[in-house]
Amino acid sequence: MTDRALSVVRSGALTSVQDEGRYGHAHLGVPRSGALDLPASRLANRLVGNAMGAAVLETTLNGCAVRPRCPVTVAVTGAPCPVTVDGRPVAWGAPVRVPSGAVVEVGAATCGVRSYLAFAGGVTVEPVLGSRSTDLLSGLGPALLRDGAVLPLGSPSPPYPPLDAAPAPGPPQELVLRVLPGPRADWFTADAPAVLAGGRYRVSSASNRIGLRTEGPALVRAVKGELPSEGMVLGAVQVPPDGRPVVFLADHPTTGGYPVIGVVPESDLAAAAQAAPGTPVRFVPVGRF
Repeated sequence: MTDRALSVVRSGALTSVQDEGRYGHAHLGVPRSGALDLPASRLANRLVGNAMGAAVLETTLNGCAVRPRCPVTVAVTGAPCPVTVDGRPVAWGAPVRVPSGAVVEVGAATCGVRSYLAFAGGVTVEPVLGSRSTDLLSGLGPALLRDGAVLPLGSPSPPYPPLDAAPAPGPPQELVLRVLPGPRADWFTADAPAVLAGGRYRVSSASNRIGLRTEGPALVRAVKGELPSEGMVLGAVQVPPDGRPVVFLADHPTTGGYPVIGVVPESDLAAAAQAAPGTPVRFVPVGRF
């Protein structure tokens, strides 16, 4: 019987299993999680003939290496990077047939942050609350990849119409995020929206799957009191005591005690997943603050 699994040769800096995320559990304090760059994850699945919700590997900055124990079709999308099979260069952004026992190496991102490695049949670790995603904040789902780990693979679906390659946007040179007014915009001084819109912000190296942290001008609060903990949504722009905006991403907490000046629409967040530290960030207020 074919061993439909893969073994991890090099786990990389931070490689996790991700799918579309676990929905409907925020009232229990469980974030959505899931792939930060959903369009890239869905494209990788499309290239290998999976449904878009199949679980993939999400790598961070320096990639990973795995050894499938069965012949399998793979595809790498997201942050552009070199891809090899047993040391031989193969295509990025296209389906590649890999023989059993060969090592698939996803190299360091040449630009951007996160690459996605999909396998025909998907990574079939045990779901938790309906998702196979790793959640860094709550610890739900499978552990981060470690060298020597073995992950099961599902059986490939009936062949989809062939797709050799597909266009995909590159990582942003400047991250442009629209911002709708948030529930606590009135906790800031009258000039805070103008500071947010005109400030020269950059992505902080402290960013992670929980939130995109920024460096730049501080937003000044008009209300100095404490704010009771309240619900937080994906894309919330929370302002901690240092005044630098933080954009909540897939593993964000479901509650928080700092004021939310605005909310970034979900459609803008895929680019945030690929914005490397130092990338300029431009906030574009939409609506009346």
